Amino acid sequence: MTTNSAVVLADAASYAAAVEEATRAAAAYYATGESTLDDDAYDRLARGIAAYEEEHPQEVLAGSPTGKVAGGTATGDVPHTVPMLSLDNVFSAEQFVTWTASVERRIGRPVTAWSVEPKLDGLAVAVRYHEGRLQQLITRGDGTAGEDVSHAIGTVLGLPERLEDPVTLEVRGEILMTDEQFDAANAARTAHGAAPFANPRNGAAGTLRAKDRPYRVEMTFFAYGALALPGSGGLAETLTGLPHSEILRYVAGLGVHTAADTAVAPRTAATAEEVRAGVEDIAAQRATLPFGIDGIVIKADLAADQRDAGTGTRAPRWAIAYKLPAVEKVTRLLGVEWNVGRTGIIAPRAVLEPVEIDGSTVSYATLHNPADITRRDLRLGDRVMVYKAGDIIPRIEAPVAHLRTGDEKPIEFPESCPRCGSAIDTGEQRWRCTRGRDCRLVASVSYAAGRDQLDIEGLGGTRVVQLVDAGFVTDFADLFTLERDQLLGLERMGETSTDNLLAAIETARTRPLSRVFCALGVRGTGRSMSRRIARHFATMDRIVAADAEALQQVDGIGKEKAAGVVSELAELAPLVAKLVAAGVNMTEPGATPPPEPGAVREEEAEAGEGAAAGGRPEGLPLDGMTVVVTGAMTGALEKLSRNEMNELIERAGGKSSSSVSKRTSLLVAGEKAGSKRTKAEDLGVRIAEPAEFAEMVGSFLG
Repeated sequence: MTTNSAVVLADAASYAAAVEEATRAAAAYYATGESTLDDDAYDRLARGIAAYEEEHPQEVLAGSPTGKVAGGTATGDVPHTVPMLSLDNVFSAEQFVTWTASVERRIGRPVTAWSVEPKLDGLAVAVRYHEGRLQQLITRGDGTAGEDVSHAIGTVLGLPERLEDPVTLEVRGEILMTDEQFDAANAARTAHGAAPFANPRNGAAGTLRAKDRPYRVEMTFFAYGALALPGSGGLAETLTGLPHSEILRYVAGLGVHTAADTAVAPRTAATAEEVRAGVEDIAAQRATLPFGIDGIVIKADLAADQRDAGTGTRAPRWAIAYKLPAVEKVTRLLGVEWNVGRTGIIAPRAVLEPVEIDGSTVSYATLHNPADITRRDLRLGDRVMVYKAGDIIPRIEAPVAHLRTGDEKPIEFPESCPRCGSAIDTGEQRWRCTRGRDCRLVASVSYAAGRDQLDIEGLGGTRVVQLVDAGFVTDFADLFTLERDQLLGLERMGETSTDNLLAAIETARTRPLSRVFCALGVRGTGRSMSRRIARHFATMDRIVAADAEALQQVDGIGKEKAAGVVSELAELAPLVAKLVAAGVNMTEPGATPPPEPGAVREEEAEAGEGAAAGGRPEGLPLDGMTVVVTGAMTGALEKLSRNEMNELIERAGGKSSSSVSKRTSLLVAGEKAGSKRTKAEDLGVRIAEPAEFAEMVGSFLG
């Protein structure tokens, strides 16, 4: 989780400068989202200010953001019926335990129910309904009054114009942009000559307040609470006594959008340990969510506990934000490298001024394609917003346009292939060398022969270069037609090394379909996806014959990726035909192909049940289980690579995963298992030693 680092302020002058900088940044942040500081930098500055003030209370400046909603910079002229406050933060499990103890001391009893929910990275708003009709939309402002932004009604998904019941109440929540809405917003802005938003929060802040734009931008609302308004009748008494979790369910029943139908749905917990498990689970989903979160909100669920804990001037004492590590920071774009992939794709890569994000130093980021650079109006020297979450490759969201100095320079695009000098096919968004895979033939063949693909021992990069230079190999299918005399004619190839290489190639001929498909290097697929595709279709001819709709039945393949796979398989058809002619295996052991549309397999008709969806027969030892492997394997598993372990798991009916969460069924823990074992123990996940796991899947160990 996030460390509690803070900017160190040595004297009154540095403190005053920090207050000025924080106030200026907060004012821009709450006005348009265009702060001069990213969230992590602002948090560290604010903590430094608070620490200085704690040590020097006599020097506290009136303009300090400490203890103020929105840093004391936001304003509004629409009074809130009940103050709309911020949340205090914790940054570690230890701080959270200390906070829960303070809540229980304050109320004089243990808290028996906690609510755990995502902290959405948007703008807090109050939404007023009168007799079931949407009437007014108000920003949080300074907590006592906000700005009327009702002109945005109609652009916010999740806020029905009419509720299911004709009640009068105020729903509070966050307005944000999903990733899809953010991309659509920037496409609309750049099409109209405007600078793209730097990040989704910037987009939501700017859009919520904008009027009379010549284009429409959508946002999404997520409710996190509700309260009765004057004229609501008995609803006030009802809501006052309901637990927070029941209020969310009530609001959802009225038709208002909540996080209940997402992967990070609010949940209740009875103990601090259960809360921590909920925090870990939501944090684990962060990288895959279609919207941003920057933490987890924990609240005392019962109304009585909230009442007895009380509320401060800035934040309630019964709720806290457990902040997650920053995944977004501002740094400088120093240059652009143009790299050619093994399929001939010419991919730009951003060279960045190094910046630490989520515990690692980021010096490079993906730029996708030349059209993406143009659309985002990126320039050398730009201050850019860089995003990283989980294991995702860092990417640049957009330039922070308001920080430009005028010294930025255009990015130059290559006029010919940076690797071989051939022409470039610019007909699609992703540029490609006209020689395609031939541009990177050595890389393509070396990849196919790699350990996680065909695993041809003795065929390293130097040997591949020899084969290509001699004209023996024009694609990796040619490996299977190599003759002994050809190899003996190569430099440093004696009889023993030749025979060993031919034996390794012969073994590769029998590899399972999943490895052969992975060796093809189809864009958008890798080791895990290749296994899923092979398990689903069972044979290569079924994969090649599949259309985009059929491919979308495979877990993790969407419409766009499916179309790309179909297109590339058509291009690879001659290579697949050569592999078939060379006698390379084209089936996946243990996989059962899906039935033809409208067909019923004979065994299903007889038994009333058959192979599981996706080509996996029932009754396998790991059927329906999500398995994580960590640490060094021993015994029968000692020589298996991590990819081979994942293959073993999937052959045995399970699903391999790289992270432990409450959805994990089994952790295979080898020597030096480390933090994953600790987390599994905390979550109550079943743990198996390598020997026990080998016994479980014994019949699948080949």
